[in-house]
Amino acid sequence: MSSTPTAREAIEGSSEGEFQLMDWALIAAVTLIFGSAFLWISLSLRSFSPGVVAAVRVALGAAALATLKGSRVRIDRSDYKSLAAAGIFGQAVPALLFAMAEERISSALTGMLISAVPLATAIVAAIVTRKLPHKTRVLGLAVGLSGVAMLGGSEILTGGGEAVGIAMVLGALVCYAIASMLYAPLQQHYGAIPVVMWSLAVATVVLLPAIPFGYRASDISAISVVALLILGIIGTGLARSLLVTAMGRLGTVRSSTAGYFVPGVALVIGVLVLGETVRPMQVLGVTVAVLGGYLLAKAKQSVQS
Repeated sequence: MSSTPTAREAIEGSSEGEFQLMDWALIAAVTLIFGSAFLWISLSLRSFSPGVVAAVRVALGAAALATLKGSRVRIDRSDYKSLAAAGIFGQAVPALLFAMAEERISSALTGMLISAVPLATAIVAAIVTRKLPHKTRVLGLAVGLSGVAMLGGSEILTGGGEAVGIAMVLGALVCYAIASMLYAPLQQHYGAIPVVMWSLAVATVVLLPAIPFGYRASDISAISVVALLILGIIGTGLARSLLVTAMGRLGTVRSSTAGYFVPGVALVIGVLVLGETVRPMQVLGVTVAVLGGYLLAKAKQSVQS
């Protein structure tokens, strides 16, 4: 078996050129699942503490993937450290931070802030490669970020979310960006399912101490249990596998395009399920963010020195 590519070698992905139908299908699936995940987190928190939600979701995700035949791939000892780091930065820490953040800010605002993922990923990628992004990517990032500002800027400035909760989400996004540099080369070598399964297993071990101290004083409701099951099996196991597959195919920066589309899903769910009100500026922000994602997807693979 060939050796695992380095982060620099895998950063652009194995699929060159513009997005193909399969690429858009991956992005769409990741967008829909992650966009709804904040609802499941919110419902889970009605009965369980953030620590329990984080620990159980990663454990369920790992267990679900372990049932698949594709998970039975031997990982080289030389990649253990990278896999463990991916489990900590890509799974354990973000899972806990998102659950803690949603005790302080709305699920809609949390979803909006996800739009900053492409920026964080592009910055980390530039540091790893020591090269600036191609000008088309810079344009896509700038347009996407302006959409993010339209979506969440006014709420943050007017006190729509607490600063601590927002900081937690941004911290989780930085962790995602770092983890993407680890996941892309591992996915290209082993495939997404075994890599995600073992990283979720690592996250489970890290978060296990939170479980004994994490039950709410109130009764555990059926809706919270169902929401946690969906969050773990679909919103974690399946979603992470699809996202890591996209990282291997499209590269770390272009696969983060899904981050621009998540707010639209979060807003629709907020209106239809939670009865939230959508402002015209938020609709405009989603439109601009989608345009930024489209430009990022069409960007050339090369980078400028």
